[in-house]
Amino acid sequence: MSHERRPFELELSEPLSTADGVIEQRRGFLVGVERSADGDTVRGLGEATPLPGWTESYDACTTALENPPDAWGHVADTIGERRPSTPAARHGYRLAVLDAAARASDRSLAALLADRGDFSTPSESVPVNATVGDGSVTETVTAAREAVEAGFDCLKLKVGVRSLDADLDRVRAVADAVDATIRVDANGAWRRESATAAVDALAAIGVEYVEQPVPPEELSGLAALRGRGIEIAVDESVRDCGVDAVLDAEAADVAILKPMALGGPDAATDIARRFVDAGVDPVVTTTIDGAVARAAAVHVAAAVPGTRACGLATGELLAADLGADPVPVVDGAITVPDGPGNVGAAFDDRLWD
Repeated sequence: MSHERRPFELELSEPLSTADGVIEQRRGFLVGVERSADGDTVRGLGEATPLPGWTESYDACTTALENPPDAWGHVADTIGERRPSTPAARHGYRLAVLDAAARASDRSLAALLADRGDFSTPSESVPVNATVGDGSVTETVTAAREAVEAGFDCLKLKVGVRSLDADLDRVRAVADAVDATIRVDANGAWRRESATAAVDALAAIGVEYVEQPVPPEELSGLAALRGRGIEIAVDESVRDCGVDAVLDAEAADVAILKPMALGGPDAATDIARRFVDAGVDPVVTTTIDGAVARAAAVHVAAAVPGTRACGLATGELLAADLGADPVPVVDGAITVPDGPGNVGAAFDDRLWD
């Protein structure tokens, strides 16, 4: 099986501030594999878009893709219990391998992943949430109303930058202004005492879940916050502590899964299976990926049964993409591509001239 890669750069619509710095562009690679199947050459296309802090660096991703491990070429390869050291590189290569396998069998990537996870028939569409960033009460309510008018019935509000009282005022105002499911994401900003007060207040407002209320390593703190009338979701804890530790600590009701950060759509599916078996609901999101990886994340979400609204409405954060969006959001949901593979041959000419 041969492979190749081609670098790309995607500018964001506007700079995005995160705990690890400001993101202005996404740099990555389209990754392609070609293999023989019944005498024919079958192609598979993947995307590796590293996000330092969540994945390896761009340079480390480049090095890993120059000489990928032989195991990555086997459809049944697994990551075991440890996250790979270069998850974005593995994601790109593994997506290409799985895309080729799905195309060769004339199945969608979602169908292949559902079989891998021993799940039922994948969903035809995936509900998605809108993300409302930090802002004043007026700005937050305006953004929430615009999202609901656009067809979203689930909103995730960013909290933790302002004081707790200010954030609670924002959340209450949104709850009063719109008819939608509300989630909040604190990105580990609160210490345990503040988190307890926040959880109790958010439960009284009727918020569905609070994501990463305390720092990721504080699994006992997360566990202590459960059962207070609101669900607790983990995100960074999955990355930093691992699935085993999160489950052993009984630290979560909901687990946020980012395929690019976990090492591939197959890795995300395998991890989703473990969470589902433990009674923890997976929610699939992206790391502001390009169209190829974003579509793959939609396939992962479709393969996992009973998936709640997922954080996959991120294409609009890019000023330009790898091509026409294969997974546009319409009325708060994404239709899963049903052709062979991930997105079929729609993006092949971006890599193979």
